[in-house]
Amino acid sequence: MASPAARMFWRLEGLFCVYKPPGVHWKLVRDNIETTLLKGLNAAPSGALPEEVRFLSDPDSDREATKGLTLSAASVPVLSKHPLVTGPEFQHIKVGVGHRLDASSSGVLVLAVGNSNKILNNFSRTRVTRDYTLEGEFGTATDDFSYRGKVVERSTYGHVTQDKLDRVLAMLQGANQKALLMYSNVDMRSQEAYEMAAQGLLGPEGKSEPVLTGLRCVHFQPPNFTLEVQCLNETQKYLRKVVHEIGLELRSTAVCKGVRRTRDGPFTLQDALTRNHWTASDVMQAIRKYHSSKKTKTYSHTKTVDAAPEENLTTDSQQNETCDETAVGVIK
Repeated sequence: MASPAARMFWRLEGLFCVYKPPGVHWKLVRDNIETTLLKGLNAAPSGALPEEVRFLSDPDSDREATKGLTLSAASVPVLSKHPLVTGPEFQHIKVGVGHRLDASSSGVLVLAVGNSNKILNNFSRTRVTRDYTLEGEFGTATDDFSYRGKVVERSTYGHVTQDKLDRVLAMLQGANQKALLMYSNVDMRSQEAYEMAAQGLLGPEGKSEPVLTGLRCVHFQPPNFTLEVQCLNETQKYLRKVVHEIGLELRSTAVCKGVRRTRDGPFTLQDALTRNHWTASDVMQAIRKYHSSKKTKTYSHTKTVDAAPEENLTTDSQQNETCDETAVGVIK
């Protein structure tokens, strides 16, 4: 029979996300969570010790010593299995990290426990987009595109308006959309490309260059501005470089003051556990929530598939008309 700690570990296997604060390396976050989960597992109440039968002398026997020693069978716990003898039940727990954040960045960081690291690897290989909020400032350029780098240039920014910024963002997004189609390795004139585009499934096959799928300004108050970015295969250094290049396109300079990830696939800021909630109980609750959301999506997809045959109850002429309309849509 499994111990309470082992059953607790089974409930910990899954994906969850935490909020990584800025200025902290992701390895420290992972190690902190590993230590906390280990303490929670080993603090679980231990099960009853196994017992064995031994022959013990009967202290209540009044027989004389000349008649021999009286032994009686008794069931006693096996003290060699006691936690104080064997030590903690769990010495190590494997916590994997998804798409990483560098030390200066903050936001959603996806983690996996135990055998769920295989799921995390598959999750990382899928074409999931990630959302970021970028804080920028006009007038300065640094050697590493961040505000902590060495200043290499200063410039004016009074001529920069939000309309000019929006035009540059639209130009960058258009160029990245072309790159997205090029990396997807799908014939743009095919029915497959039409259906994938309608479902939002177009994306690069395998590892590709970073691609911005969405880019807009949500705050503009010179010299400060804020961008919302959706992207694939990105790094935080690449995003800081994007802010730098936006400044150059506007005949000025710009530096990135902050990078915060707000979404990684299905995980959002609302799902991220803050530092005070990096406990075994909170992690189990977050994993349970993730599993329930997966079951809900699977159930809704099953209902859609089951309902599909009813839509096929059409006449041959109606099917031909539908095919003709689909063909016209593809040609357009």
